[in-house]
Amino acid sequence: MRLPTHLARPLRLLAAALSAMAPAAAVAADIDGGALSPFWGLPFAGILLSIALLPLLAPSFWHHHYGKVSAGWALAFLLPFAAFYGIGSAGVHLVHALLAEYIPFIVLLTALFVVAGGIHIRGNLRGTPGLNTAILAIGAVLASLMGTTGASMLLIRPLIRANDNRRHRVHVVVFFIFIVSNVGGSLTPLGDPPLFLGFLKGVEFFWTARHIFPETLFITGALLALFHGLDRWYYRKEGGLPVDPTPDTRGIRFEGAVNFWLLGGVVGLVLMSGVWKSPVRFDAFGTELGLPGIVRDIGLIAITLLSLKITAPQVHADNQFGWAPMAEVAKLFAGIFLTIIPVIAMLKAGAQGPFGAIVSAVTRPDGQPDPAMYFWATGVLSSFLDNAPTYLVFFNTAGGNAQALMGPHAATLAAISAGAVFMGANTYIGNAPNLMVKAIAESRGVRMPSFFGYMMWSGAILLPLFVLCTFIFFR
Repeated sequence: MRLPTHLARPLRLLAAALSAMAPAAAVAADIDGGALSPFWGLPFAGILLSIALLPLLAPSFWHHHYGKVSAGWALAFLLPFAAFYGIGSAGVHLVHALLAEYIPFIVLLTALFVVAGGIHIRGNLRGTPGLNTAILAIGAVLASLMGTTGASMLLIRPLIRANDNRRHRVHVVVFFIFIVSNVGGSLTPLGDPPLFLGFLKGVEFFWTARHIFPETLFITGALLALFHGLDRWYYRKEGGLPVDPTPDTRGIRFEGAVNFWLLGGVVGLVLMSGVWKSPVRFDAFGTELGLPGIVRDIGLIAITLLSLKITAPQVHADNQFGWAPMAEVAKLFAGIFLTIIPVIAMLKAGAQGPFGAIVSAVTRPDGQPDPAMYFWATGVLSSFLDNAPTYLVFFNTAGGNAQALMGPHAATLAAISAGAVFMGANTYIGNAPNLMVKAIAESRGVRMPSFFGYMMWSGAILLPLFVLCTFIFFR
């Protein structure tokens, strides 16, 4: 398989555009978030509302034009920004968002998507409450070892196939997003991008496993128990199930198992980029790129292409592997990463910036950080912003010193870490695997909730658990 034309052509145009912007790179300056008006956040609010409302109000239009909508909101930020601050400044911020944030993000997600999509679990699993709960529990463990994206892509297809004769399947996918695509990835930097950014800032590799394991166990255990009870109720309500459309087979086996080795390569490259310290730096149109990151991304691209080459076509066919879920995530997050630029700048301006009320809210009257407020502030913003930059904002708000945050302010760092990872499950856009799982489920005939419909699930199930978590762990 190869990248489709509608993805390859924009990459060629982007390369040409970057070459044209080279002379302007030197004249750009960082955005002064404290001087920005909150109105600069309107394009970001617009893309969020589009993702939330258009699939519900105009599903056919959204299905065919969501990429154009995302590009339109990106231009609604870039063109006025270029008019106010100059084409050079706009170009450099565009390049920085693409090279330093968006491209590494998409390259890693694509590698995990392709490699996991090259592994097919053969066997006719039966979607009983016990089996479904076991798959979610296994996924929670794998999420911290192979990333929430890798674990989600590996297990979502066999889970849907196991339940293809069930009338009630939506709750299975919703709880899968809660547990496997989010909460399960909270124990290592490999699990979720925010924790990896903390690792790059000096947080020890096993720090999160030691300090938020009780919180993770509490949330995961409660979700598994709630799911098992709900699934048993639906299972009994369904009574006699129709004939299972999946042919019976003997035992369970993995096809395309060579991709497990490639998955190990993905993990190794990500870990290497955090451990390897190289003085070699490259300036790309005003954005500084380190050698370890470049090697990582090139290696991930090579693993992606190798997986596509060596995986048998029948494995992809059995997985119903296609580029649509990855294309949706790539197009929507391109708009999100661009329109979020002024929002993050305003947050970084601190208490004196347009969003100073948020910064003041996480600080106690004595000037000490409030872990409970950091948990909720990081979590609520991570529900609607990308949780990786949100983590960095509050990491820096709390002082930005990894040694101090791992020591005297360990409760604050634990709250930031848990909030960023756990509450990414609150909306479809809180974490990239959420949208990917939704797209795969819909392609398999599962009628997933709308944006707000999903938030009704998360509000009813997750928010009470987060309140309990606050009183137990972050007082």
